[in-house]
Amino acid sequence: MAHPVQWFIWTVYPYLMLGSFIFGTIIRFAFYPASVTAKSSELLEKRRLMRGSIFFHVGIIMVFFGHIVGIFIPKVWTDALGIPNEVYHMFALVAGGLGGLAALIGMLILTYRRFSDVRVHMTSTLSDLIVNVSLLIIIILGLSATFIVSATQPEFNYRENLSIWGRQLFYFRPNYLLMLNVPLLFKAHVFFGLAIFGFFPYTRLVHAFALPIRYIKRRYLVYRKRPQL
Repeated sequence: MAHPVQWFIWTVYPYLMLGSFIFGTIIRFAFYPASVTAKSSELLEKRRLMRGSIFFHVGIIMVFFGHIVGIFIPKVWTDALGIPNEVYHMFALVAGGLGGLAALIGMLILTYRRFSDVRVHMTSTLSDLIVNVSLLIIIILGLSATFIVSATQPEFNYRENLSIWGRQLFYFRPNYLLMLNVPLLFKAHVFFGLAIFGFFPYTRLVHAFALPIRYIKRRYLVYRKRPQL
């Protein structure tokens, strides 16, 4: 039985979003390099910014590498190493849960700051507000998919369908049928996660690629106190 909508979502839509991510980022850096650096609101409010940023960045890095392992390490590899499936999932739940919780705490702080602090809110663009809310939704969906599905559908193993589909994207042969029986929370997390990639180049998120490499070779700036007259 054909599933045209499902086919489009899990075969065409990912490449539309990834294509937007790649080419949009290239165009942004090539033609609009001055717009890459995100506007800093540190002078307006610093305490919540620092706390939220630390929690979010540490958590999102843990989550990122967790997703890499979950997608690119096939089940047959861990089976060959003698790692039981239960042990793998327990480790994934603990590590992913800690990373996701840290990212959630950080995003809650940053979102509250952006919407509640009058000066920060007034200097925020519509894109800034949408990005904050979108990241918050995606993190909540990810944590919900991890813990709710694990509790209500313990027989579901994302490594037998979702991870395989994810790897297939990279050699351009995604089998959308693998996604048909994936729980809705996982589908929503993947769908909105791909959307973030698609809109990434057109938001402040693109500054993640603007690594200040030049500062490594830059001479130290020396500040001298003005002498008292």
